[in-house]
Amino acid sequence: MQFGDNINDKKMIENAGLGIAMGQSTPVIREIADYITENNDNEGVKKAIEKFC
Repeated sequence: MQFGDNINDKKMIENAGLGIAMGQSTPVIREIADYITENNDNEGVKKAIEKFC
């Protein structure tokens, strides 16, 4: 499971078993992610971890 929100995270999201885009992600990252969680201010990482783990 990998989290990302910007173009510099593209390879990481593509190669992850589960690529998760943050709510504030760029359109490119949202397009390639397996799942889109909420943004940082709304505990997006925590919510995705709870959902998948």
